[in-house]
Amino acid sequence: MLTMFQSLYQVGGPVLVLIIAISTFTLALIVYKYWQFRSDKIGQLKAIKSALSSLNRGDVREVYTLLSGSSHWLAQLLIDAIPLRDREGLIPRLETEAEQSLQPYESGFRILDTIAQLAPLLGLLGTVLGMIEAFQALQTAGSQVDPAALAGGIWVALLTTAAGLSVAMPTSIALSWFEAQIDRERAMAEHAFTVLVTPTSEEPTSTKLE
Repeated sequence: MLTMFQSLYQVGGPVLVLIIAISTFTLALIVYKYWQFRSDKIGQLKAIKSALSSLNRGDVREVYTLLSGSSHWLAQLLIDAIPLRDREGLIPRLETEAEQSLQPYESGFRILDTIAQLAPLLGLLGTVLGMIEAFQALQTAGSQVDPAALAGGIWVALLTTAAGLSVAMPTSIALSWFEAQIDRERAMAEHAFTVLVTPTSEEPTSTKLE
C-alpha cells in the first residue's frame, strides 16, 4: 500500500494522493449509506401504501397487521398515531417526528456534497501546480528544450484534473439518488398523515378497536 502511494506521489504529486484518499473515503461512505437505506427499507414503500389503502377503506385491523410486520420507520409512527387521529394539531406533531426520524438517513449528505464540489477544484489545483513545474523546467532548459519531456509534464499535470472529475461525478450521482429516496420518504409521510386524519371512508363499527 505504501509503495502504491509512493508511486502515485511520484506521478501526480501530493494532490493526486489526496484525491485518491478522498475517493477511498467517499466510496466507503456511499457503500455505508446504501447499506443503511436497504437495511431500513428506505424507498421500499409497498407495505406503507397497502396500509394506507386499508386505512382509506376503514379497515383499521388490517392497517395494524400490515404496519406491525414492517420495519419501515414510518410504520411505527403511524401505529402510534392511529389512536390519536382525532386530536387537534396531530399533523404538525407527526411532521416534526418524521423529520427527526429522517435525520439519521440524511447524515453524510453534506460531506458527499462537499466532496462533489471540492474534488474538481483539487484536481485543477494539481494541474496548475504541475503546469507551473513544467514551465519552470522549460525555462531552466532554455534552448535545450525536449518537447517529449514537456508533453510528459503536461499530461501528468492534467492527470489530477481527470482524477478529481472521476471522484466528483459518481459522488454527485450517488448523492442525487440518496436525496431522491429521502424526498420520496418525506412525500409519502405527508400523504400518510393526510390519509390518517381524513380517510376517504369512515371506519366500520365492526373494525373499531377498543
